[in-house]
Amino acid sequence: MPPMPPMGPGRKEPSAGRINSEKPKNGRETLGKLLKYIGRSRGLFFGLLGVMLSITLLSLAAPRIQQIAIDCITPNEERTGVDSARLVRTLIALGAVYVLSSVFSYLQGLFSAKLSQRTVSTMRRDLFGDLVRLPISYFDTHRHGDIMSRMTNDVENISNTISQSIGSLISGLLTVFGSVMIMFAYSPLLTLISLSTVFLTIFVSTKMTKFMRKYFLEQQIILGKLNSHVEEMVTGFRTVASYSREQAAIEDFNEMSTELRRCGIRAQICGGVMGPLMNCIGNFGFVMIAVFGGYFSLKGIITVGTIQAFILYSKQFSRPINEIANQYANIQTAIAGAERIFEVMETPHEPDEGKAPVTAADIKGDIRFEDIHFGYVPEKPVLKGLTLDVRRGKKIAVVGATGSGKTTLVNLLTRFYEPDSGRVTVDGTDVREIPKDELRRSAAIVLQDAVLFSGTVAENIRYGRENADIEAVQRAARHANADEFIRHLPDGYDTVLTEGGANLSQGQRQLLTIARAVLADPKILILDEATSSVDTRTEMHIQSAMAALMKNRTSLIIAHRLSTIRDADVIAVVDNGTIAEQGSHDELISRRGKYYELYKTQFAGNTI
Repeated sequence: MPPMPPMGPGRKEPSAGRINSEKPKNGRETLGKLLKYIGRSRGLFFGLLGVMLSITLLSLAAPRIQQIAIDCITPNEERTGVDSARLVRTLIALGAVYVLSSVFSYLQGLFSAKLSQRTVSTMRRDLFGDLVRLPISYFDTHRHGDIMSRMTNDVENISNTISQSIGSLISGLLTVFGSVMIMFAYSPLLTLISLSTVFLTIFVSTKMTKFMRKYFLEQQIILGKLNSHVEEMVTGFRTVASYSREQAAIEDFNEMSTELRRCGIRAQICGGVMGPLMNCIGNFGFVMIAVFGGYFSLKGIITVGTIQAFILYSKQFSRPINEIANQYANIQTAIAGAERIFEVMETPHEPDEGKAPVTAADIKGDIRFEDIHFGYVPEKPVLKGLTLDVRRGKKIAVVGATGSGKTTLVNLLTRFYEPDSGRVTVDGTDVREIPKDELRRSAAIVLQDAVLFSGTVAENIRYGRENADIEAVQRAARHANADEFIRHLPDGYDTVLTEGGANLSQGQRQLLTIARAVLADPKILILDEATSSVDTRTEMHIQSAMAALMKNRTSLIIAHRLSTIRDADVIAVVDNGTIAEQGSHDELISRRGKYYELYKTQFAGNTI
């Protein structure tokens, strides 16, 4: 197998608390991208806008009606008693306003929920679409748990924030504008006095925003690392248990969980400070209104009802700011999550510059690796000028020490990676010029680690050719020597596999992946340690069954067990990034070179 690049599987996770490589991005730019997603549901958005406009108008009307009601019972120059008739009409109108407000509030919740779900559904679909188009190197260099966290936790945070905050933001803007207009109509001087606190609010919130954003981004990063650790422990639990590493796994989890708790506390405390701070500034504004309003009332400039209405409008003016402050933690978490999601979306897709008019049916199977230089890490080359010819219809085996670059040849042939220099050709055409879909459709690969999906046995085999009927599936299983054990399963070919095929043995799982390759009926067959997980008896049966399959097909076999490739047409020995020697089994044994040393090591117990 190739050496893993930095951050790949098997590399020690960096400390959860270190995020020096992660820098907060432009929150304003991220918010703009998020608004574009919200804008895709224009109907719902404008419906929500209409509902929020209605709620705002009703909320702005309520203080005015209350002012009239108070003035109806307040003596003035025209009367000394209560204006009962007008008071009744006013109270009926006030009741109607509150009933309508309740109806529109229900509609607000309905529209907000639909808008949030449609938005994140589109975002989730786009994110997954981008994920499956990323180059293999991306998954080799990023933690799988962190990728899953972006797909689940980060998207869900955005959903919650949209459903809870989008209505408040719209209502807030409308309410602030309407309240200021009405307050100016009542008393321009008193309005200016109350607005004096706005500048203090803007200054404080701006400073707090810059201070707090780093904590919310750090929280999401650590959460991704924690999810990555859990995913590794769950998928590799047998290994954890077999080495009695449960306590070490617990300690690692607790360390990251503790760091997440500390960071979460810092983030939530900082976010929680915003609400009380804005309330304090708002209450200071109310005190100023009460003091100056009382003074103006004593001078006869405004009525008592006007003071009461002014205080209510001032509260409506400050309420949106306070609500946003109280939801600031959720908003910042959503923006941090959106940054991480857009980071994946903006990662360049796997390039496919192949424009040659070549289809899978056109490919015959002549393969040439020509002066290949390649390294997963630039300063650590794996292949150093390797040249290898594979003729169509022949069976060629590639052997060598672990890490010598055997699997790298497969990665370059299928264009999972591109060579640093040199080229790989199929039928004389550079693989970079062949469309990737056509190139990969012409080849079937069976990896050392069997990969099965949730579904039935038949569905997993049919993954090699989705339109195959059940007879073709069963025929492929017989070729792979899998039919017998499949028929002994509880539901035969309809048996549902658990995650990763955990209800099958390792050997049975590998047989299914081989049957999948058989069904694909490829021009090029790649077996990367395909029989290493089965017992010797089963391996012999597979080799016998595969002989007919390999006939007239180009077969590239990566093998450690030299007994499985003795009948190969050509055996190529990879050593130090080049082809050390090649030939038939008998020829290489007679030369007493690298292959002879490997062979003696396996079968004679000699050391090199």
